[in-house]
Amino acid sequence: MAKSQYEGYTCQAPTILVREEFGAAKIYASQAQSLLNKATGFIGSYDFTLNPYRGCQYGCSYCYATAFSPNPQMRQDWGNWVIVKQNAAELLAKELAAWDKKHPGIPARIYMSSVTDPYQPIEFKEELTKTLLQVMLPYQPTLVIQTRSPMIVRDMEILKNFRRLRVNMSIPTGSESVRKDFEPRSPSIAARIRAIGKLKYNIPFNEEHEAKFSITITPLLPTFPADQIKFISKLAIVDRIVIQDFHPTGKGLLTASTRPEAEALKNKYLWWYDNETEKYQQFKANLISQLPDIEIMEGKAGFGYD
Repeated sequence: MAKSQYEGYTCQAPTILVREEFGAAKIYASQAQSLLNKATGFIGSYDFTLNPYRGCQYGCSYCYATAFSPNPQMRQDWGNWVIVKQNAAELLAKELAAWDKKHPGIPARIYMSSVTDPYQPIEFKEELTKTLLQVMLPYQPTLVIQTRSPMIVRDMEILKNFRRLRVNMSIPTGSESVRKDFEPRSPSIAARIRAIGKLKYNIPFNEEHEAKFSITITPLLPTFPADQIKFISKLAIVDRIVIQDFHPTGKGLLTASTRPEAEALKNKYLWWYDNETEKYQQFKANLISQLPDIEIMEGKAGFGYD
């Protein structure tokens, strides 16, 4: 099959044209070949990953998902393009029905999402993630949603109906100025904390509904000492906190690694990165001492449902 050529990122005749511009991003539409993809590696405890979109408007400086861009030009322009999988709902319905037929009585375990944010800004218009949640409901998969967007609160009434749900809210730093350096397009720290709190207090955990909530501090970015105690105290609303350092830096197109943009930003925070291991351990110790009743986990172990 010939490789797709995206308008704006090819010297050849484009085969996929820009559908529209949404904010600073070029929006493309495609027909996906599959939606549920076998989960491996870091999230290998799941059956599938589910990514409604390809690309992410948040464009975080450190994001490893750039490795899965369609071509090197789009990898370099991460954050400025999104591909909408316009047949996603139809595909998901077929794939879940096939799983149910092959594994009767055994719900699929789904991680949404591994290489995009299902609640990035274009979702406000597309409502693709919302539609996929509605498709999943009759099948009741074990579902983990990874996002950094307060938009997830929009779908709270749907989420209440999942029997096994975990929401992971990504908050890599407790200092707003650090967030603005490393992920300037993302929502504020305060907005994310309010969102996960609202979900926690409105979605039941009982015999019929196991709703769980995590804050993923991944990768752990610098948090100024003056902000740490106050920030950590606000994390008491969840049942799990996950911490992790940067992915290794790599150069291969399909290597999940930290982007050079984030590596360059480290120079601004040498007070942290000159002693990164020590700062990591100190932050972890502060989490444990301030939040004795909350599960503190590291890396891969923290991304499972249980």
